Amino acid sequence: MATNPVAGSGCQANGGPTPAVGSSGPSRRHRSESESDAGPNVKSLARLCSRDAEERAAALEELSQEVLACLGPKRPGSARLSKQTLLQLLRLSRSCPLQEVRGRAAELLRSAEEQGVEVPRALALGPSAFIPAKQILKEVSHQDILLESFLSLGRVDHITMVMALHHDYLSCFLKTQHALFELDGPLPRHWRHYIAIMAAARHHCSYLVQQHSVGFLEAGGEESWLSSLERAPTKLRSLQTLNKLLAHRPWLIAQQHIQELVCPGAEPRWSLAELIHAVIIMAHAHSLCSFVWGCGINPEPDHIGGYTFRPSSPADVTHSPHSPAHEEGRSEFSDGAMEVEALMKRMVELQQQQEDEECTQEEMVTRFERERSESIPTAVVRGAPPDLVLCLVEDPEFRYEDFAPRGEQAPPTMRAQDYSWEDHGFSLVNRLLPDMGQLLDEKFQVVSDLTYHRIAMHEGVDTHTLRKALWNYIHCLYGIRYDDYDYGSVNVLLERSLKVFVKTMACHPEQTVVRVYNAFWRHFRHSEKVHANLIVMEARLQAALLYTLRAITHYMR
Repeated sequence: MATNPVAGSGCQANGGPTPAVGSSGPSRRHRSESESDAGPNVKSLARLCSRDAEERAAALEELSQEVLACLGPKRPGSARLSKQTLLQLLRLSRSCPLQEVRGRAAELLRSAEEQGVEVPRALALGPSAFIPAKQILKEVSHQDILLESFLSLGRVDHITMVMALHHDYLSCFLKTQHALFELDGPLPRHWRHYIAIMAAARHHCSYLVQQHSVGFLEAGGEESWLSSLERAPTKLRSLQTLNKLLAHRPWLIAQQHIQELVCPGAEPRWSLAELIHAVIIMAHAHSLCSFVWGCGINPEPDHIGGYTFRPSSPADVTHSPHSPAHEEGRSEFSDGAMEVEALMKRMVELQQQQEDEECTQEEMVTRFERERSESIPTAVVRGAPPDLVLCLVEDPEFRYEDFAPRGEQAPPTMRAQDYSWEDHGFSLVNRLLPDMGQLLDEKFQVVSDLTYHRIAMHEGVDTHTLRKALWNYIHCLYGIRYDDYDYGSVNVLLERSLKVFVKTMACHPEQTVVRVYNAFWRHFRHSEKVHANLIVMEARLQAALLYTLRAITHYMR
């Protein structure tokens, strides 16, 4: 998401140094967070994102001179680089796709350290705690889309770097996200970011909470809102019931929930256009939480939990203590080749079986019910979320429950033939929020068709049945049934370890740990696992939207 790369940069001069927490000694110096900025021109950082190479070079030289001036012996009052400037330099040194900017930022940090400034260092080696950093950089570093992201947004965040393993999808994702948060629409920009913060907090996703907090403040949001929901306007707080249902049990969303927000007697009242904008933002953030946790996305180097001012030591772990991988060690890599061969064999046998066998509608329903009620355990529950998240969650005990627990009466199944994205949801979204339906539809289509015709070490493979099984399994978990789909295929194609990962990621994303990620598709490429994450994320998004859009449709009748 877009963040301002220049906010808060500077150096500070006052009477004496402020010792840092964890400082190695009084000779080390960096500013406290309460100190004001008064140094390097913020324009020099902004101009680093210029599309003109000469202007970028001039801006880089200007930034260098300003930073070095802050370090010079002639600066009065023991001048110090601001903490924010140091973190900006750290981020540029780690993720800027322009090698000259990346190298210069690293040089400036070294110069500051040589002058006795305590400089930050990143806690994580790369964007993901699950995927080796070298592998991601090898596959994505040459891509133009990363440069475009930096020039447009001022940074290349970890989500973008991992999604860049699938360039076509990333392009659609960035376009949709830009429209949701930046383009003209019924909701003010700071409200959009705050709604995303409320949504991300439901899944304890401090990564997205911090990302959108920056966007919220840059758009003119009031900082006190970030400390408590009670500080936010009543109209925003009135979304909380819909927010928790969308996040955890969207099948419970009914016409009455819409009516309470938009009917003439509602106070405060939402227009349908405002509400659909808010709903899409919430569903987008919820599903993106699944991707963040499911891919082990590490905190950004300038996020809380992404850096430290303490010197490095041999005892340091190679990933952030805030990352999902901190709880588990890597599972042993066993010979997954046999599992791949078994999957290939099952795919061939399934295709042959479907050609030879005609299944009755009753049998199709039975297979769906069997799949829907299957008991799939999820990972161990995490500890309490950080305070910056917990203060933004209402009713934190409200969580996902199986759509149809064994032995209990299930809510009515949503038949895709009765209400679908293609026939109903798409047109409703486009009517209430012009162009957004088209953007979402393109994203759904891209992830549905995305294929490289390979499985692990096998090339030239038709993966359609496997991709469809993943998508339909997610919708099955959310109580959505396709009359023309044989749910027996899900059990044939999705091994139990994959089901555990998928259900955890879709329904309890904050419980996803590296052990669960490593347990499935053990001989597959990491990019193939990220592909599975994208399918789960988009299937979850569409399922949540369908229930809400159906309720809105019923209200409008």
